[in-house]
Amino acid sequence: MPSTTELPHPDRAALEIGAVLFALSDPERRELVRELREGPQDAANCIAIDPSLPKSTKSHLMKVLRESGVIRNEPNGRNRRLTLRDADLEARFPGLLDAVLGPR
Repeated sequence: MPSTTELPHPDRAALEIGAVLFALSDPERRELVRELREGPQDAANCIAIDPSLPKSTKSHLMKVLRESGVIRNEPNGRNRRLTLRDADLEARFPGLLDAVLGPR
């Protein structure tokens, strides 16, 4: 059964550098963020996440990114839509994504 539950996301002003850096410290999470730099993705279709990973691990990767404020995870029909909060991150921590991920 698909979930249409709204999940909590921190406001731009509440983003903390430590939480963001922690979220970006994991290679799997960084790869997902790199993919989202190209545009929004449906959670079920993200190719950056290793398909052999258990569903619980994938959910945890997305939860850490969402709770730190790096991504949004919102209902989108019968799926969930992942988007990078690049404008919020750039406003709070200018140049951080380019420094961690490299330029686009």
